[in-house]
Amino acid sequence: MVVWFDVDNTLYSASTKISQAMGQRIHAYFVSMGLDEDEASDLHFKYYTQYGLALRGLTRHHEIDPLDFDRKCDGTLPLEELIQPNPKLRKLFEDLDRTKVRVWALTNAYKHHANRVLTILNLRDQIEGVVFCDYENPNFNCKPEPEFYHNCETCATFPGASDAGISDPSKCLFVDDSKKNVVAAKELGWGRCAHFYEAGLEAMEGGKLKTLGQNGDTAASANGVVVITDLEELRTVWPDIFSE
Repeated sequence: MVVWFDVDNTLYSASTKISQAMGQRIHAYFVSMGLDEDEASDLHFKYYTQYGLALRGLTRHHEIDPLDFDRKCDGTLPLEELIQPNPKLRKLFEDLDRTKVRVWALTNAYKHHANRVLTILNLRDQIEGVVFCDYENPNFNCKPEPEFYHNCETCATFPGASDAGISDPSKCLFVDDSKKNVVAAKELGWGRCAHFYEAGLEAMEGGKLKTLGQNGDTAASANGVVVITDLEELRTVWPDIFSE
């Protein structure tokens, strides 16, 4: 089995307000294209909602260099000031039974941002590989597009796996803070999916600030997805992948 962890707003809490900092930078990028404030906000939200990633819409409908976007948005985030290593989180990763599961990360960000986050969190050595959006290719795929998940299955090669990667998607376990992303994976046959949902906290999605409801995410549960509010709950919902 392979357990896949999303990176942003999953390996660290939404309380860090990184999503807000990122949203501000993306908004500024839209404005730099010549849009007024309202047009920038509307298009940012439209592309995020339609594609799962604002940049995906920009590369499809505008002559945007994804690497330029990455430098000006993700690349300028003061991550070292906003997140820090979490010994409890590292212990969670250390307790995963590596004789039963391989541990990979996946992200809609570019590789530089993903590796930067993992390094700051002191988790880089706990992750066997990272599947990211390849911004060097303007036609890159991202979550929740099926092609992104199929690419994950192909990329996850390791001793004992076939050269083609994961042949049985039911062997994939997945944790993400986006309901759309986990439901999409579940619909593609990924075996176990968990929606990381920090009730009561604020997060920015598509440039719009939202507060996660206190009653949890019952809609995700209805799709066969486990809802957790703390990654430590994985010890309870998936006890078989942890060392005793």
